[in-house]
Parts: sequence; C-alpha cells; structure tokens
Amino acid sequence: MRAGDFGLTVGSTPSGAGNTIGDVPGVLVGHATLSCGAVQTGVTAILPNAGNLFQDKPIAAGYVLNGFGKSTGLVQVNELGTLETPILLTNTFGVGTCANALIRHAIAANPTIGRETSTVNPVVLECNDGYLNDIQAMAVTEAHADAAIAGASADVAVGAVGAGTGMSCFGLKGGIGSASRQIRIDRRVYHLGALVLTNFGRPGDLRLPDGRRIDPRGAPSVEMGSCIVVLATDIPLDHRQLGRVARRAGVGLAWSGSFWGNGSGDIALAFTTANTMPHANKPHFAAHRVLNEARIDALFQAAAETTYEAVLDALVAAPTTVGRNGNVRTGLASLLKTPAYAP
Repeated sequence: MRAGDFGLTVGSTPSGAGNTIGDVPGVLVGHATLSCGAVQTGVTAILPNAGNLFQDKPIAAGYVLNGFGKSTGLVQVNELGTLETPILLTNTFGVGTCANALIRHAIAANPTIGRETSTVNPVVLECNDGYLNDIQAMAVTEAHADAAIAGASADVAVGAVGAGTGMSCFGLKGGIGSASRQIRIDRRVYHLGALVLTNFGRPGDLRLPDGRRIDPRGAPSVEMGSCIVVLATDIPLDHRQLGRVARRAGVGLAWSGSFWGNGSGDIALAFTTANTMPHANKPHFAAHRVLNEARIDALFQAAAETTYEAVLDALVAAPTTVGRNGNVRTGLASLLKTPAYAP
C-alpha cells in the first residue's frame, strides 16, 4: 500500500514510473529486515550504481537540519564532495557494525585500500528505533548489511522494512518511504527521487496535504526522533548545487508538520549519478557538466515534494506493529480507513 492509494500526493509535478528513488536510472535499494518479538530493526542500503564506487565516486553533499545524530562519513562527504561506498541506514547502535561492513565490502573490491592507497569513507546514517526495538540487543550484524547491499534492486520496498522496521513517526508506525518526480529539461526527462527513514514528529502534528491533522490517542507528547532523507538525481550537478538541493528536504519535513525538535537528528544527503570523480590521479582534470542555476528551482520543488510524499508513503505502508515490552505503533492506513479521519 502506498500514499497514492489514499490520494496523499503532493504538488503537480509528475512522478516517475514507480514513484520511488529507483526511478533514477542506476539507483538500487536493498533491505535486511529483523522482525521477531522485541527485535524490530534492520538495514537499508542505497547504491548510486552497481559499479565500484571507490574507484568512480559519485558527487554528493549532505546537510544537517538538526544534529542530534550519530551518523558517520558526513564530514568527508562535505569536505571532498563525493561518496565512496553505498549509503547504509540502520538503528543508532548499528552504525559501527555497518561501517565495518562497508569497509570490508570496499576492501574486497579494492585490495589496495589502506595499504597502497587511501582509506575508505563509509557512510552510515541512523535513527533510534528503541521504542519498538530492543536496541541494546545489538541485533544488526555485518551479514545483515551485506545482505542489504547484495539484494539491492530498482524495485524499492517501503514501509516497515530494513532500517524502517522499528521506527516511529508522529506517534504512528514509521518506516521507509519513497517518491520521485520527473523533470523535463531540453526535451529530455530526468528524475529526482527521495528515500526517507522516518522516526520523528510530535503526535498530533502530522498534516496531510488536504489539511487534515492526525492525532493518535495515547501516544507520548514529546518531539524526539530523527529523519534521514536521501535524494538522488540523474541531472548533472556539482557539490555546491547538491547541497542546495539537500537543504530543500527540510521544506518537505516542515510541510509534514515537523519543526526539527531538540532531540531529533534530521539529515539530508543528496547525490547525482551524472557526475563522478575518479579515484586515480589521471587524468589531471575531470570534465563535469552542471545545471544552469537558473533552472535549479525545478529540483528545489521536487526535493520538497518528494520528501513530504515519501514521509506519507512510509506512514501508509507501515502496518500496526507490536514490539519491545508490548509497545505498539498504529499504522496510518488503518486510521485513514476509519470514519474519524475520512476526508
């Protein structure tokens, strides 16, 4: 079930064929899901392409809306402007494990890493799923990270899957959501896609596109949590432009009802599949095309729209879930089917 099944679409820009980040040519997503009693967690992998990312690094940029987070790799992404590994999403205590998995994955494909050439920068982003998941169980292993990478495809699963298995959002069941938009430039159709890991928002603050507010009764009233937004496009951009696009993810989160509370780690990471930087020192100059800045508003709008719609997608797709200590999060879809929340 997707957000569009309930008419929860945002804006007028057409979506891609699948309305996911997988509509960006080459981008792949995989999940490893752990759902058994008190363990409700997992790993989600986003691959800009199926090639050797260390040798041919996609141009990227990150932006921190609110920094209550334990992610790794963002400092180098914003210093050098590139990705060197897949992007992994997981729970807060799984960051180190997933970073090790990415390092081993990169070394397997590039045995000279750390010996004859530079080390590698693993990028792992996280949210705290401790309400539904026994986070102290440290259930995520390197094998789960490997499985998420190995299973990545353009067919993107959403809801309570992968890193989204135990997440909460606006007092409801959160998870993984995705959306995409088509952008026509010079008679060619490009795409911008978003994938979100939703674990944020104060109960009662969720706003639907038609103005309805959703207030799950009995939910805690404090805003604490996080949201990770990954944006991908096949439009050629440079690092600075990607940083500008990443910032617009905040517009989509605000539209949903978030104010990025004190205890929330809200981070956006954007990359393009159209420009890469070779690891080797030859040639001395890299030829990159970049979008004329006068046309960038289309990407700003797409980033805001896809982020908001992807949040709604995660909420609709995730079913009611019982986790640690019998804690329950209700799926938005079940509420929308009741007369109380009829449009």
